[in-house]
Amino acid sequence: MSRSIVAVAILSTVAMLLAASAETIPVRHIQRPLHRLMVARTQDGKTVAGGEFTQTTAGDEVTIHLIYRFVDGSVDDEMTTYTQRNRFRLVRYHHVEKGPYFTKPFDFAVEAATGTVTNRTTDTNGTTHAESKHMNLPDDLANGIVGTLLLNVPHNTAPFRVSMLAPFGGGRLVQLLISPESDQIVQLEGQTFQATVFRVHPVLNGFVSIFARLIGLQPKDVRVWVLEGDDPAVAVVIGQLGGYGPVISSDLVGSNFSHE
Repeated sequence: MSRSIVAVAILSTVAMLLAASAETIPVRHIQRPLHRLMVARTQDGKTVAGGEFTQTTAGDEVTIHLIYRFVDGSVDDEMTTYTQRNRFRLVRYHHVEKGPYFTKPFDFAVEAATGTVTNRTTDTNGTTHAESKHMNLPDDLANGIVGTLLLNVPHNTAPFRVSMLAPFGGGRLVQLLISPESDQIVQLEGQTFQATVFRVHPVLNGFVSIFARLIGLQPKDVRVWVLEGDDPAVAVVIGQLGGYGPVISSDLVGSNFSHE
C-alpha cells in the first residue's frame, strides 16, 4: 500500500472520529452586501497579489466572491454561497487555483445539499475532465465561510471545531480547531480598532501529521484578525492559500497591524 493511500485512509478515519465535537454557528450579525479590496504580501513584505472581496445577498442567501490576481498572472478564485437562517449553512462552494504561483493547481466544487463533490482537471491537450462523487457532508461544513463564522462568535469564545473539505484526493474531510489567541490593535484608514486574533488549526495528529508531511500536504495554522464592535470585520488573514504553499498576509487595503 502506497504512503499516499495510507495517509488518505488515516485522514478519513480521524475526521470521522472528530466529527461529533464539531458545531454549526448561530447568526449574530446579519451579513449584507459588501465590497472590499485586499492586498497579499509575503512574510518579508513583498506584494504578490491584489484581492477583491464582493458579498451579495438574495433573501437569506449570501454569496461571497473572493479573487486574488497575482503579479505573475496566477489566479486564486473562490466563490461561496451560504444561508444565514438562524445558523450558517453552506450551500455551494467553488475554488480554482491556477498559474505558476501554485505548485498544486486545482478546480474544486461542492454542492452541500446533494453531497456532490467535483474535481476538474486539464490534460496535456488542454481538454478539461470533470470527476464527481457523492459524500456524506456534515452540517458544519465551513469551506469559504470561516471568516464569516468568526464575525459571529464572541471574542472570548471557547475553542470550537468546524469541518473543512480539503480539495485533494477527491475531497477529504478534516477538522479545524478555532480558538481566540490574543487582543491587538489594528489601524484602518486612520482609525484605531480593537481586534481579536483567532488561530485556526487543522487537526492532524500523530500518524496523520507524519503522512501529511510525507506527501507534501501539511497545512499550517492560520491567524485571523477580527475587528470588534457592532459591525465586525475581518481585517487580516495570515496563512496559506488553499491550505498549502508559502504563508502570505492578506490585509484590507489601508490597514496596519501588529503580528508579533
